[in-house]
Amino acid sequence: MIFRQNLRTFAAMSKYGTILIVDDNAAILTAMRYLLDDTFENVLTLECPDDILKLMTQQSIDIVLLDMNFTLGVNSGQEGLFWLRTIRKQHPETPVVLLTAYADVSLAVKGLKSGAADFITKPWDNDELVRKLKDVLDMQNEIVSLDEVEREHIRRTIDRCHGNLTQAAELLGITRQTLYNKMKRL
Repeated sequence: MIFRQNLRTFAAMSKYGTILIVDDNAAILTAMRYLLDDTFENVLTLECPDDILKLMTQQSIDIVLLDMNFTLGVNSGQEGLFWLRTIRKQHPETPVVLLTAYADVSLAVKGLKSGAADFITKPWDNDELVRKLKDVLDMQNEIVSLDEVEREHIRRTIDRCHGNLTQAAELLGITRQTLYNKMKRL
């Protein structure tokens, strides 16, 4: 009994945060909700992309899975690209994975150039879809900005020089004034 409780607790702890799935097909949203319920703490769905930004201001979203086409008979992917750019502009830290039944290489390239984290085609392989979403989130957590790297390097160099900024600047190969400016900025 205790083992089962611990296993359930561990499974709950190992879940990812919140995913928002946006697709005009209710059956796809239902299938995705069942598929991703074991992977994510919260699985939110929208049939209409017009509510994406409103929902994202009300709730913290860790990743968006976005269909490329929402208008019946339209399969150019332009609607998805529009919403991808809109999401990236308002929430640049939130990764967006594109989902479409009408995949072609040029559409995938446009999506990636517009800031998509990945591209998945319908019908999807369940294991592959879950793996891609996890990979995107894991990569998001591993990436460190250049400012963070520079800040840490400067801090360690100053520590190594026991606070002597002249010596730290020499080790970094910059002037003392440049070091001061970097410290102010960082």
